[in-house]
Amino acid sequence: MSSHRLFRFPKPQWLNSPTTRTAGVYFAGALFSLGFFFFVDAATFSRSNRNGSEVHIKFIDWIPGICSALGMLVINSIEKTRLSADSYSYSGTGVAWKARLVLFLGFALMAGGLAGSVAVLVLKYVVPEYPLQLLYFGIANVVANGLIMLSSVVLWVSQNMEDDYTYNLAL
Repeated sequence: MSSHRLFRFPKPQWLNSPTTRTAGVYFAGALFSLGFFFFVDAATFSRSNRNGSEVHIKFIDWIPGICSALGMLVINSIEKTRLSADSYSYSGTGVAWKARLVLFLGFALMAGGLAGSVAVLVLKYVVPEYPLQLLYFGIANVVANGLIMLSSVVLWVSQNMEDDYTYNLAL
């Protein structure tokens, strides 16, 4: 066992397979689509005749989901190799610092989206003491943002797995 490993147990070999990477990407897509399904379901139900109330999903409810989706795009545009890049490996200096800053901004967007959805849930649906049928609109918003955040992490990890089946073209 190599001495530069953090944990005592070795990493399983199935983590380096191309099918694991593909399954991770598909699983992240399923989580993302399931998250938006919850929110779109709540949005369509709020405008239907079965709602029976004056409470509807408005643009303020969409803002946390937009922030989470933008954060997902920002996070998944960063490669893991850029986070530890030295000044000689790429064109220019400070590549690692810039990549870490962009990654932080992406996570801040996603955390802001999740916190915003909780704030909308509490301020718009819990404080006025709406019944559970209307509380579902806020709960669906929180679930959607949580699933988008989870899908972003799964996608970033699965895209940045170290693999032995790709070629390194560095000179």
